[in-house]
Amino acid sequence: MYIPRHFVVEDPIAQEFLENLKSGHLVTNTAQGILSTMIPITFDKTSRSIIGHVARANSQWSEETNQEALFISAPVDSYISPSWYASKQEHGRVVPTWDYMLAHVYGDLIIHDDVDWLRKAVSDLTDSFEEKRDNPWKLTDAPEDYVAGQLRAIVGVELKVSRLEVSFKMSQNKTQADLDGVLAGLRVDNREDVATKIEDLRPIHKK
Repeated sequence: MYIPRHFVVEDPIAQEFLENLKSGHLVTNTAQGILSTMIPITFDKTSRSIIGHVARANSQWSEETNQEALFISAPVDSYISPSWYASKQEHGRVVPTWDYMLAHVYGDLIIHDDVDWLRKAVSDLTDSFEEKRDNPWKLTDAPEDYVAGQLRAIVGVELKVSRLEVSFKMSQNKTQADLDGVLAGLRVDNREDVATKIEDLRPIHKK
């Protein structure tokens, strides 16, 4: 991944970002060409692996590859209008851009076609999304014969992480006045989620 100097993210921030990813695109290079599937995931700290699953009918899991796989996740991104910059009024030399927080995760892909592994993986995945609900749904809430049928319809995937590239392009290279304009503009556009992330990064901006 091309990462300009302003947007490089080093450990431990990059590692924390990886551990909190929730979904992304699993990309493999096969004899049938490049294949990609959007999947929800969890991260296993012990094995340093991204854990997920794909439909059994999805040929990506069965297509052989002799190269490392790539997982791409951009949980935060937004259009940035040049009209938000204070410098637009000063000299007008501004253009639109896109802000994002992005991870490229590389590694060996392991296929798991084992019902016990799958049951734990799906249960862990569900728990990670349900844990903050007042009455979290559990895998065991569904009838066992139904769950068994659903598990037969999927195949587990595990990406053993060997390389991690993280880029936060969140207006770090802008002046404080322009940055304030970006925050105000995002909030007008109902993008409080992105504005909050930019504010969280202000200590990085000031370094």
